[in-house]
Amino acid sequence: MGRLDGQVAFVTGAARGIGAATALRLAQDGARVGVADIDEAGAAGVVEQVRAAGGEGLALACDVADSAAVQAAVDRTAEHFGRLDILVNNAGVLRDNLLFKMTDADFDTVIAVHLRGAFNCARAAQKHMVNQRRGRIISVSSVSALGNRGQANYSAAKAALQGLSRTLAIELGPFGITSNAVAPGFIDTDMTRATARRLGMDPEAFQALAVEHIPLHRVGQPSEVASVIAFLASDDASYVSGQVIYVAGGPAGILM
Repeated sequence: MGRLDGQVAFVTGAARGIGAATALRLAQDGARVGVADIDEAGAAGVVEQVRAAGGEGLALACDVADSAAVQAAVDRTAEHFGRLDILVNNAGVLRDNLLFKMTDADFDTVIAVHLRGAFNCARAAQKHMVNQRRGRIISVSSVSALGNRGQANYSAAKAALQGLSRTLAIELGPFGITSNAVAPGFIDTDMTRATARRLGMDPEAFQALAVEHIPLHRVGQPSEVASVIAFLASDDASYVSGQVIYVAGGPAGILM
């Protein structure tokens, strides 16, 4: 038996990277998973992997910045599987630039996807969880919440997610709902490889440079973040709420 047997999860930004790894891990632990992403084809591919591993998944096209789209996707997941127990706010984008080069659109897009997206999803999911008197909300922050050159928009959004997570823990705790944030360091994903290319570097060389500053002397893998999310989603973390857990290979990891 898996520790999430009988539970239902809704994971955003789940077509690749940390989101895909999380959807697969939660399914391996027994959860049925709503795999949400603006890339519906990518989400469908992850659902195929879930089913191939013996799990149940539902692919959902969803722009998390659109509150109506989020409400529809969350409700569809709950209706399809009969309940909703776990929300993982993972959807994200990068629009990196130095402050004097950053446009209004660069800033607004990142805030809309990371922060308003998490707000939209939490607001839509909480009604199902409140009715059940139980739920788990896990939001993916970042070590960049501590500040990082060229990421005024991203750092602000990821720091705000930590405040949102703590606030949800306070507001929703009386209904048996926990809320926590996971803050990854340097993880080998399409997003970090895109950052390398933006800086004019080979992704492997970029990783090698990062490793010099990581106490464990290696970059992280999406599955390692997914493992921490799976723990927070489980009854093993039933008394953990309002916390930020850094998954960074060291006390604070490395800022990209």
